[in-house]
Amino acid sequence: MNNRIFKILVLVALFLIATTSMAQRTMQSADGTIPTNTGGFNNRGANGQRGSDTSFKARDFSADTINITYRYFDKNKTNFLDSTVSDFNTRFPLPYDYNHLGNLGTAAKSFLFNPLLKAGFDAGFHQYDVYNFTLENTKLYQTTKPFTELVYLLGSSAEQIINVTHTQNKKENLNFSIEYRFINAPGVLKNQNASVNNTRFTLQYQSPNKRYHLTTIYIANKDASSENGGTVDYKRLDSLALGNPFELPVRLGLGSVITRNPFNTTVNTGNIYQQTLILLRQQYDLGQKDSTVTDSSVIKLFYPRLRLQHQFTYKENNFLFRDVYADSTNYATYFNYHLNGNAKGYYDTISFKDSWSIIDNELSLISFPDKKNASQFIKASATMQNISGTFNDSNNHKYYNIFIGGEYRNRTKNRVWDIEANAQLFLSGYNAGDYSAYISLQKLLSKKVGTLQVGFQNVNRTASFIYNPVSSFTVNNRVSYNKENTIKIWGTYFNKQLNLSLTSEYFLASNYLYFDSFYSARQDATIFNVLHIALDKKFKLSKYINLYSEIHLQQTTGNAPVNIPKVLTRQRIAFEGNFYKNLYLSTGLEFRYHSRYNPSGYSPLNGQFYYQSSYSLWNRPDINFFLNFRIKTFKAFFRLENLNTMLPPNGYKSYNYSTEQYPMQTVWTRFGIWWNFVN
Repeated sequence: MNNRIFKILVLVALFLIATTSMAQRTMQSADGTIPTNTGGFNNRGANGQRGSDTSFKARDFSADTINITYRYFDKNKTNFLDSTVSDFNTRFPLPYDYNHLGNLGTAAKSFLFNPLLKAGFDAGFHQYDVYNFTLENTKLYQTTKPFTELVYLLGSSAEQIINVTHTQNKKENLNFSIEYRFINAPGVLKNQNASVNNTRFTLQYQSPNKRYHLTTIYIANKDASSENGGTVDYKRLDSLALGNPFELPVRLGLGSVITRNPFNTTVNTGNIYQQTLILLRQQYDLGQKDSTVTDSSVIKLFYPRLRLQHQFTYKENNFLFRDVYADSTNYATYFNYHLNGNAKGYYDTISFKDSWSIIDNELSLISFPDKKNASQFIKASATMQNISGTFNDSNNHKYYNIFIGGEYRNRTKNRVWDIEANAQLFLSGYNAGDYSAYISLQKLLSKKVGTLQVGFQNVNRTASFIYNPVSSFTVNNRVSYNKENTIKIWGTYFNKQLNLSLTSEYFLASNYLYFDSFYSARQDATIFNVLHIALDKKFKLSKYINLYSEIHLQQTTGNAPVNIPKVLTRQRIAFEGNFYKNLYLSTGLEFRYHSRYNPSGYSPLNGQFYYQSSYSLWNRPDINFFLNFRIKTFKAFFRLENLNTMLPPNGYKSYNYSTEQYPMQTVWTRFGIWWNFVN
């Protein structure tokens, strides 16, 4: 079923792109930016129209310019398309504070402490999360004209990214969007190829009388990443006969069948994760009708006071590790994993698979205390969750959860205060006793002084299912673990005039669950804390030269079982500005550095990063050259990365590492284009 849906969506996308491209127009205002205005589905302006902040309203569809905005799913804030070219990482799937295992698409982990702050059921596999489409990063658009963005990025060793986004309003009360992204990276080592396929479709509809709302979201992710287990001996990188890292022996994968082919994404040894999500949200509003009279017409208004909401969510997740050429000697030598003995020249097949289907039915009542401010509401909800799991034993295991939730949001009409609070409690079922509580307060002190936000979050959660003996993945020490409890307290100060952002986060963790080897799980019963301070500041050194400085400081107490550097920083010095009217240019050098620390190890069989204290990592700073520019709706990004590997004494062989036996790339080029079209 997933393949059929995927093919249909791709065909629709290609048709829409072809139609849009034939009727291309430039969408540019005098300053080169994309003209936009606000809009969305959730809020109404003070006059009751779907208006100033978020909604559909009548527009002149014959205009040459486009008005397009978006909001993230379940959020009220309206956002505008980003036309800047100063920071490539805002468009790249992997943020700068993440490191992969030497190749895009492989398992990735942040340098920053970011525990899972989510109550309820969790399968336990997150090493590819950063590459995937999610509900949280789903954009719901509103546009006056069909809009298409085409992206193509080509990197060294046939690395490529293709991204197509299209959205349009068939009518002013009906919008849909489709997005497809393909990432393919063969890698430079044996058995390092990785590919990512992401598909997303959204549909929004509002009835003419403004009472009924429908939101539909479809998301499909497939992460396929070969696992080589790291190099056998990383020291040999300095003495390769041909200077090609592909010569280097690796711990997993049969060398005689390994090829580096950009068109072959087959994974014989590694992980294949597939995730599908279908969401259907229906809302019906009860409220007050009204109207306003203009010189030429009568405009009908509607103020919602009570909303009835039903949300149906279906999730299907398949997590598979397989090795069709498993070498018993390598597994025993490097991973202390013993297969059923096989004769020399013959290979076992290893396969671990956890498959899940989860159905949520949520009923909610939403009240709007102020009829002229739909950004203020109170929500109460109850959810029935049915969970079905299948494992290597082929038996079907059934679980369920019943949980309730509450939420309060208030974005004041003068935009001075922004309050968000929510709570969730699992009453019965597999995750009974789990809860989460969150509150955030934001205040605009003044335009000159800036904005201050403070928040508190507490999550009490059951251990992820991979720690359960029923899971087919190999984990030792599976016992009855206590619930993890994490408290997060944070504050952020932002000053737009000073281009300054200062954030402080304090984590307090107890019963922390983690891996301390390839297969061993542990729980730390003691309480430990982590302090994280972040500074983001733009310094204007001259008319055309800017310094972008980002600094992260982290500190743990005692012997906390977490692997994070004390210092992480990214510095960008750029020559940039607007030249020749339509040319927006940003070029310069980027430096990324982390202090010496013990990085997390990685278990390829379980897809888990684990705590270790025996290997210390002290990399050279990553040095990257960039040249980014925009001409009207065309954007181009060129990067020459890892220039640090060219420095003495080894030159071109001065590898940095993500963790033990996992070298990063040497000099790496990337060139990408982002091109927008409007019909």
